[in-house]
Amino acid sequence: MAGRRSSAPKLGDVLLVTGSETFLADRAVRSAIAAVSKGNAEIEVTDLGAAELDVGVFAELTGPSLFAAERVLVLRMLENLPAEMVSQLLDYAGSPAEDMLVVLVHSGGQKGKAVLDKLRKASVTEVVATAPKTWELPQFVAREIRLLGGSVDERGAAALVDAVGHDLRALAGACSQLVSDAGGQPVGPELISQYFGGRAEVTSFAVADAAIAGRTEPALEQLRWALDCGVAPVLVTSAMAGGLRGLAKYSSAPSGLREADLAREVGVPPWKLKTLRQQARGWTAGGLASAIKAVAQADADVKGASGDAGYALERMVITVSRAHGRR
Repeated sequence: MAGRRSSAPKLGDVLLVTGSETFLADRAVRSAIAAVSKGNAEIEVTDLGAAELDVGVFAELTGPSLFAAERVLVLRMLENLPAEMVSQLLDYAGSPAEDMLVVLVHSGGQKGKAVLDKLRKASVTEVVATAPKTWELPQFVAREIRLLGGSVDERGAAALVDAVGHDLRALAGACSQLVSDAGGQPVGPELISQYFGGRAEVTSFAVADAAIAGRTEPALEQLRWALDCGVAPVLVTSAMAGGLRGLAKYSSAPSGLREADLAREVGVPPWKLKTLRQQARGWTAGGLASAIKAVAQADADVKGASGDAGYALERMVITVSRAHGRR
C-alpha cells in the first residue's frame, strides 16, 4: 500500500515515489500536485520520462522562472535516468528551488537502486506504492469507500473483490460508482450484485471454487461460460493455484491457533476461513498433491506448451474436482 514518510509535500520539496503498483504511484503524483496547487490552475506542471533528461533540459526545467511561476516537475521511470544526470539530480536534491516541487517516480526493481539509496540519504520525502496482498484487498476496498464518504461491511468489501478482481484501478473505479449510486446508504451485496453480479459469476474464482468443492459439472459449466465471456485462460489456472495453495496452507497450519492468527498463518482475511473449512472436508494430502500437479501442468499448457488451452483447462478442472475425496 502507499505509505508516506512525512507530511504532505510542498513547494521546495523533492518527493520520491517508489514501487511497482502504478495505480498507487499515479495517485501519489496526483495528490502531490493537488497539495501544492491548492486549486491554482496557473501552476505549471511538466511531466516527462527521466530518460529524456540531459544537463541542458534539466537546467532549463529547474532554473529560475522568468514569470515567477510556481512549478511541478514529474520525472517518471527514474530507473532510466542517464548516468551523467545522477550527480546533477543529487545536487538539486541537496538544494531544491523554493518555488518548485520535483516528483521522482521509480517503477520498482533493482535497476537504478543506487540512485534511490543516495536520494534517501539526502532525506527526500518518500511514498512507497506497494500493491496490497490478495487477502488485504477487502481492506483496500473498505478504505476507498470510506474516503469517498460511504460505508461497507467486511463481507460487502469481499464480495466486490470477488466480483471485480484484483486490479486496484478497477476496484477504485467500482468503489466510486457504488458510493455515488448508494444514495448515502451502506454499499451492500444487493447493489454490488446489481452492477457486478453477472461478472462475478464468470470469474476464474467461481471455476476454482466449484472444482475444489468436487463439483465437476458445475465447474465445467462455469469454465465454459468464463471462456465464452473472454476470461484469459491464465487467470483460471492462477485462481485454481491460489485456491489450492490456500487450502494446503490451511490444512497444514498448527492446531489451536486463534482465528486471527490462523488467518495470518494461511494468508487470507478472517472471513475466508469459513470457506476453507468447508473446502478442506474431503481433501487429503495425496489428493491435494495430485490437484496441484494438475494445475502446474495446465498452467504450462495455457502458456504455450499446448495448442488447445480450452482442453487443458477442462482436463485440469476434471482432475482437481475428482481429486476431492481421493485417499
